[in-house]
Amino acid sequence: MNQLQAIAAPVGRIFLALVFVTSGFGKISGYAGTQGYMEAMGVPGALLPLVIALELLGGLAIMLGWHTRIAAFLLAGFSLLSALLFHANFGDQMQMIMFMKNVSIAGGFLMLVAMGGGAFSLDSRFNKQT
Repeated sequence: MNQLQAIAAPVGRIFLALVFVTSGFGKISGYAGTQGYMEAMGVPGALLPLVIALELLGGLAIMLGWHTRIAAFLLAGFSLLSALLFHANFGDQMQMIMFMKNVSIAGGFLMLVAMGGGAFSLDSRFNKQT
């Protein structure tokens, strides 16, 4: 692995996961509002603790490169599902952009599923590629 790849892997993981970690903390601090928004969109508010856990734990797992492929697969699915549930109003240009952002993030996670955590990951440190 060359030097650029060695640096790009952990930086890319951090950049990709940062939105989920910050969003998870934001959902905790704005719990009632987030729950109300979910319910207004037809999603049971009782799922919010699972959403928070997936965003925080999955995001941290990606950042650390721990069970990278599993966490990336789950977050790719979450990103696509979120796009379909919350951003599928293609008549609204902002929602279309948000939809495409989620699809792009899912693509990044699928690259992690294919390639693993790369350099400076707990997976590579312990010689696991999960």
